[in-house]
Formats: sequence, C-alpha cells, structure tokens
Amino acid sequence: MAQVIADKRDVDFVLHEQLNVGMLAEHDRFADFNSKTIDLVIKEARNLAIKEILPTQAIGDAEGVKFDNGKVTVPREFHRAWKLLKEGEWLAMTEDPEWGGQGMPASVSLAAGDYLIGANFAFMMYGGLTHGAGLLVQAFGSDEQKKLFLKKMFTGQWTGTMLLTEPEAGSDVGALTTTAVKNDDGTYSISGSKIFISSGEHDLAENIIHPVLARIEGAPAGTRGISLFLVPKFRVNPDGSLGEFNDVVCTGVEKKMGIHGNATCSLTLGGKGACRGLLLGEENKGMRSMFVMMNAARLLVGLQGFTGASNSYINAVNYARERIQGRHLLRMMEKNSPSVPIIQHPNVRRMLLTMKAYVEGMRSLLYYVGFLEDLKEVATDPDEREKYQGMIDFLIPICKGYVTDRAFDVCSLGVQVYGGYGYIRDYPQEQLLRDCRITMIYEGTNGIQAMDLLGRKLGMNKGKPVMDLLGEMQKTIALAKNQDAVRAAAEKLETTVNKLGEVGMHIGAEAMSPAVLNAFSLAGPFLDVTGDVVMAWMLVWRASIAAEKLEQGARKKDVAFYEGQIKSAAFFVFNMLPVTLGKMETILIGNDAVTTISEDSFGGK
Repeated sequence: MAQVIADKRDVDFVLHEQLNVGMLAEHDRFADFNSKTIDLVIKEARNLAIKEILPTQAIGDAEGVKFDNGKVTVPREFHRAWKLLKEGEWLAMTEDPEWGGQGMPASVSLAAGDYLIGANFAFMMYGGLTHGAGLLVQAFGSDEQKKLFLKKMFTGQWTGTMLLTEPEAGSDVGALTTTAVKNDDGTYSISGSKIFISSGEHDLAENIIHPVLARIEGAPAGTRGISLFLVPKFRVNPDGSLGEFNDVVCTGVEKKMGIHGNATCSLTLGGKGACRGLLLGEENKGMRSMFVMMNAARLLVGLQGFTGASNSYINAVNYARERIQGRHLLRMMEKNSPSVPIIQHPNVRRMLLTMKAYVEGMRSLLYYVGFLEDLKEVATDPDEREKYQGMIDFLIPICKGYVTDRAFDVCSLGVQVYGGYGYIRDYPQEQLLRDCRITMIYEGTNGIQAMDLLGRKLGMNKGKPVMDLLGEMQKTIALAKNQDAVRAAAEKLETTVNKLGEVGMHIGAEAMSPAVLNAFSLAGPFLDVTGDVVMAWMLVWRASIAAEKLEQGARKKDVAFYEGQIKSAAFFVFNMLPVTLGKMETILIGNDAVTTISEDSFGGK
C-alpha cells in the first residue's frame, strides 16, 4: 500500500471554503496570489513532496547521519531532494523575492509545508532552521549583514541553525556560559559549547550560519545580559566569498529516538581561540530578538507534529479499509459469516474518528493562525493589526503545545489501528510516532507552553486577545445555531466556551495571588481545556460550512466529505467536550496535592 501525505480535499477545503484565502489577492501585497495561483503552488508542493521527498523518509530513518572526525554526512538521497527544494524556491516562501523568497501568504506556505514537511520532516528541518535563522538576519541585521548572508540563506546556498542550548542550561537559557569578547575589528571572539543543535553540521551546503546566544564580558547576569551573534562555519569575506574555517567544531551527533535523518549536534565554539562572531542587533538584547521570531518557530513545530498525525491517520484509515480480520459484530454467531475489513468494527471506527476529528481541527487551527498573519499584513487600521497580533500570540502556545500533544496521541492511535504491524518497521506508523515525539520537547517544552499561556498570554493587554478570540467563537456559534444539522453541537460548544471564560478568570486571578504555585500546577490542564475548546470551535465552523453546502445541493463527489465534517464535529463535541468540562471542574476545585506533597513522599529511592 502506497503511503499518502495530507488529504488534498481537506487542504483545499480549509484554504478555499473555510478561510477563503483567495480574497487576499484583493490587496496589493498578495495581488499575485489568486485562487488559481494558490492551487498551482499547492499542486507543485504536493508533487515535489510525494515524488521526491517522501522516498527519503524511510531512508533517512534507517541510515541516519554519519559522524566522522568532526564531519557529518547525510544520506545520499537527501542531496537531490535538497537541490530540488532550492531550485523551487521553497525555503523562504513568504519572504521578499528580492532575497530569494516567493512573497506568498503565510496561510498558503503552511499548506505547502503540510505536504513538504509531511513527506520527511527530519529532512525539511534543514530548510526550516535556515529560514528561521534568515529571519533573524532580516529583522536585526545591518545592511551589510543582509547583503552578505540573507539571499544565500533564503536560497539554500548556505544553511542556518540556532545555538541556544548548553549542557547546564537547557530551558533556562539565562544560565548559559558561552562568552563573547569584543575585538579591535568589531568582531567578537566566541567561546563555549552548545548541545542538541539541529542541523548543526552536515554536507548539504558549503556554509552553515549559526545565530548564537552568548554573554559579552561584563554583561548583566541572566537573560538581561544575553546578546545574539552570527557565527558562520566558514568566515565570510567582504565580497561574500568564503574565508577560513571559523573554529566551529562538531564533537558528536546524538543517537535519538526519532528524526534520525537530521543531524542533532554538539558544537564547540572557539576551542582553539579562533571563533569569530558578528553582533546581530544590539548588545544585551539577544533574548528579545529571539522572542520576535518565537511565534514563527513554534508554529512550525506545531506543523511538524501535525503532519505526523495527518500521515498516521491517512495510513490508518486506508489500512483499515484493506485489512480483513474478524466477523462483523452483527453476524458474529453465523458459522459461515465472512471476515470483514477492520474499518467495520466499532472500536476501530472510534479510533479512526478520533484521529479524523483531531487532524481536521488541527489543520484548520494552524492555517487559521497563518491567515491571521496575512490579515495583519494587509490591514491598514493599527487597531485591527493589533487585534490580529493579539489573537496570534494567544493561539501560539496552543498551536505548539496542545497540537503536538494531540498529534502524538493520534500517532499512537495510528500504531494501534495497525495492531502488531504498527509496531514494526515494515510500516511507517512506528517512525511517525517516534519522529513526532520531539515536537513536544523542543522550541520550549509543552510545559513551558502551558506556563506561557497562563503567565503571559491570558492577561496580555488586559485580556483583550482572549475576548477577541471568544468573540470570533461566538460568531461561529451564532451562525451554526441557525443550521439544523449542527445546532445541537453549536449549543454544546456555547456552554463550554462560557465555562472556559469562567475558568480563565479563576485561574488567572489565582496566578496573581498567593496561590500562584497551585495555579501553575494546573497550567497544563488549562492548556488542554483551552485547546479542546479551540478544536471544537474549528470543527463546528467546518461543519457549519459543510451543512450549508449540503443544503445548497453539493456535488455528488463532495457529499461524503461534507457529511464527514458534520460527523467529526458531533463526535468531538459530544464525546470530548464532556471530558473537557470535567477538567475545567478540576481547575476550579484546585486541589493542592501537587504543591504540598513532600519530595520524600514521591519515593523512588
């Protein structure tokens, strides 16, 4: 059975029927991207993904990367895929064509990434990190730095990374010990060690540009004293040519649970005293610079996790149609009753519908956040731009934290549908599960996402982003309540949305009180219930569109798809939201066992 990535009909539905991204062409900024052009872009991304990148997925997992005396090589097949990725200008889809981008809407780039990342996300990390590093140069680089680095990065001639993590400073970035000493020529001598550096060393490109967080001598302690530097693997001459090796040495690669095709490296900077970096932005403003790029990075991680779930679901539903095992439950006692495809068994159908609902809701959410970025881009009213940015900021920890949590759950169900075959490497399900797991950890663990949602986003701008988002939900509910097919689901969603408002006010107040520790012990459950409500909103929104299409007389080939949207919403609202309401009650009760249990009471000795 051939592996498939991303449901084309669902991608088209979100882009054109739910979000109507073609309307962006009415604005000068995206005038070149009407619906026809968007479809052509997505078609090309899909072709590249299926024909060229997908075949490298299993190869990258089986072979991994090879480390030898400081050098890392990737699987041979990656080189052709990388060449095609560069030639198609897929590395910087949303950026200015002047610098090697395509200038496309963020929502469209996410749809293209749905296919490309879904084909082999370990491979696509080389490009994703390059784009992210390029964005830092674009945002904070001097004119000279942009001239030297930006186009070569956005076109993939050079690649990029991000050097934050150190052996004794993981999530606590402020504890880093990498130092920077200013030289007479304006460069800085960089010295330190970094670990868990994705794409840190490889043979796909002639140079690797490392944005590095380090502390200038005499700078304040903690995050206030961190600066950001550009540290290339090979120094770059004023004319853009490559100079001498810059004393950035790979000391090893990690043996990981998943994403074997990406080189996760340990790097030593300045081991021989010859590592030079260029200050990027202002001194002691490195963390502030990083936070500017955090939304894009965390949205990308959400997309990575999601594509694994999407693949796992498509594989599972197609396998369930073909796998013959067991009699139909209604004919169990008939001696000569034939075995049936497992998709006819109720428990398998429940697993598949759970996967379906999450995948559809997650796709809509991720594309929606990209669409908010597009609306912000074309908005002329400052208040309108602020509204869109506020909703993006609030939704990002959900896109990263909640989506990757649920994506892993979906991948686990994908293994279960296959049974024993899901657990062996003859089929892709176990790799998707292993690869997906990292998305819950890097770019800020999901526990950090929960703390961010509660500690920063909930009370941001006096709660206006939350109220704006709840207002958008109420608009969907009002429309859906006018449709017979989704009215009951809309009413249930309305009850839950109102309850979420109550819970948000309660836990937000606790987070500002002496009960702060107890509040943050419930940050994870609060992320979960907020994510559940957002999922339900997306699914009811989708179902209301489908119901309207059916009422208007949908094309015969679309009827099953639209009916499926209504079933997804009904299943999620009436099976998941009751559990969500129960979780909300636990937050309101606020039992203090987590904060009052003694360390010795955990046992383990």
